[in-house]
Amino acid sequence: MGETHNTATAATPTISGDLMSSHFQFSDHNSLPEPDVQILTSSGLRIPAHTGILASVSPVLENIIDRLHKHHSSEKIIPILGVPCDAVSLFIQFLYSSRCSEEELEKYGIHLLALSHVYLVPQLKHICSKAVGQRLTVENVVDVLQLARLCDSPDLYVKCMKMLYDNFKAVEKTEGWKFMQENDPFLELEILKFIDEAESRKKRTRRQREEQRLFMELSEAMECLEHICTEGCTTVGPCDLGPSNKRRGPCNKFSTCEGLQLLIKHFALCKNRVNGKCSRCKRMGQLLRLHSSICDQTDSCRVPLCRQLKLKMQRERKGDETLWNLLVKKVASARVMSSLSLPKRKREEPRETIHDHGIRNFRK
Repeated sequence: MGETHNTATAATPTISGDLMSSHFQFSDHNSLPEPDVQILTSSGLRIPAHTGILASVSPVLENIIDRLHKHHSSEKIIPILGVPCDAVSLFIQFLYSSRCSEEELEKYGIHLLALSHVYLVPQLKHICSKAVGQRLTVENVVDVLQLARLCDSPDLYVKCMKMLYDNFKAVEKTEGWKFMQENDPFLELEILKFIDEAESRKKRTRRQREEQRLFMELSEAMECLEHICTEGCTTVGPCDLGPSNKRRGPCNKFSTCEGLQLLIKHFALCKNRVNGKCSRCKRMGQLLRLHSSICDQTDSCRVPLCRQLKLKMQRERKGDETLWNLLVKKVASARVMSSLSLPKRKREEPRETIHDHGIRNFRK
């Protein structure tokens, strides 16, 4: 015991010198009083410190110091065990200086994160969470995730989960994952649930983007339909325009307009249109009905059957009316968004070609 005490005593001045060095916020370490408490580490080393500074930074240490005062202990010792001695030294150093180097964080970031959580030092906890998150690897992500849960570090927890999701096949092969499967099945279930929810969100986002793309296509088709029926485009246009006016150059949305022109030509000549056997004519009828639902100038509209279809829809009440109204609102909204973005475009972006078969059948 005597040898241990002598070793600790011999080592203490070195640590004390570090604590009083220029790393701390005090410009003159001679202004500090004599240390009145010692921090005991797992190796038996004692680090001298000041109760006033420890209590001002950590409420947990403040409570421990209060208990020591109440017991009137002749020798005030606070044990901080379970982590390397150097990590404890860096922790005490941070309580004095509020600083920690990148090299120290790289070596002892995990230990400092645990200490900052236990002793309620939020500034250090934030620094350590960020530093540990920047050094995540496939090999250590499971261990860090467990620590993030224990230390209540949500940012680090989410970062670990995202890395697990992105590299799940590789993480499954690590020793950390195998150990976690054997000893913490609830965490495994939590991870699998997160991955399942992430996949569901990904599919939902993809579906929403696909739907939005469809609504934008339909909105563009409505614009082209009005354009063809009002001004004409290439060889298709209103019947009251002369042949010279009909043969206009292609518009800036000709990739969509061309497919719609082919559909209009087919609709005008198809013999199976009346009996409802032609799918292309049905598609054209749906586009005309959609236009009629959106159009707010029915009396002056040049699109064929606009007024008749609107009156017909007002008389009829079908079972899928709610679904149809939802489609109308979505397409109208996409049309508004498209028109708002037009002034900001400095040049016409290349559009995906939408031929006749690209105008989809959106109702069965």
